[in-house]
Amino acid sequence: MTDTEQKRRKSQLSPRREPVQARARERTRQILDATGRLLEEVGLDDLTTILIAKEIGVSVGSLYHYFPNKHAILYAMGEQWLAGMTSALEELAEAELEEMSLEVFTGELLDRLLAVYREQRGLLPLVQAMWGIPELHELDARHDELLIRHLTGMFRRLNFRCPPNEMNRLARLTLETFHAVFLVIVNQEGTRAQRTRDDLQQMLLTILERNRDAARPGGLDDVEAP
Repeated sequence: MTDTEQKRRKSQLSPRREPVQARARERTRQILDATGRLLEEVGLDDLTTILIAKEIGVSVGSLYHYFPNKHAILYAMGEQWLAGMTSALEELAEAELEEMSLEVFTGELLDRLLAVYREQRGLLPLVQAMWGIPELHELDARHDELLIRHLTGMFRRLNFRCPPNEMNRLARLTLETFHAVFLVIVNQEGTRAQRTRDDLQQMLLTILERNRDAARPGGLDDVEAP
């Protein structure tokens, strides 16, 4: 993609105005919340700016004062979700990870990130949009880069001794595992959700304990991360 195409795509996804004033911030929040509710009710394919405007009681023209199109709203929702995960990871990084057992660490990691997943309305359709809509692919890539970078840094502080590319592989495996299972847990309740969460932690513990001190697998000089 050329620089011109990147700039054009970015302009199509940028909000019409930055919500500086309290009223504008509140309206932006209403738009994102309404979009989350509608994603759960009608799904991604049937979501339109007409429905979003009707949901919050404004004209489509008024909605376009804030976002130029549906994809821009979804992009803003994705950024909001990423910001929540960033905050959760940064808070965990402030803890004394060097003194944590792997069991305590995985519990903290899962609980903090699961809370972010549960707070995001319309999460499954949003994830589908990030993966399936070309304009939102950058968000999907940024999601992976963010999580892997934080996880590898935490693994080092937990005294993992595996080689860098193997560390990267473990971080990606951790990400893909909890992401897939979280999308199941957010649709469960009570004991069922808790048991799925506990099974997920046990899976991650098994994977990480087995590989945290691994030498270069198979005697190879390097292992490319997926």
